[in-house]
Amino acid sequence: MGSSKVDREGLKATLQAEFEATLNAVVDSIDNARDGAWIEDSEGLSRQALDRFRQQVYEAALQAKINAVEAAFSPSEERDGSSSTEQGTPTT
Repeated sequence: MGSSKVDREGLKATLQAEFEATLNAVVDSIDNARDGAWIEDSEGLSRQALDRFRQQVYEAALQAKINAVEAAFSPSEERDGSSSTEQGTPTT
């Protein structure tokens, strides 16, 4: 189970729209800042947008890892490699 890897290309595709929205938010905050106050007017808004994106990337990467592990897991396969359709007999 430890060898299941995240599909990086799939993750990139999933996050592309969020990346573009974040980039636009940062650039908009700079473009809308007053002359002479670019940093003061844009830093907080840019940081908020980047913090949201950081959280989205981390959560999406964790979910992608969960999905990869679940896809590799076969609940019907026994440890010795054989498969069984029985769930076992109850012990008393």
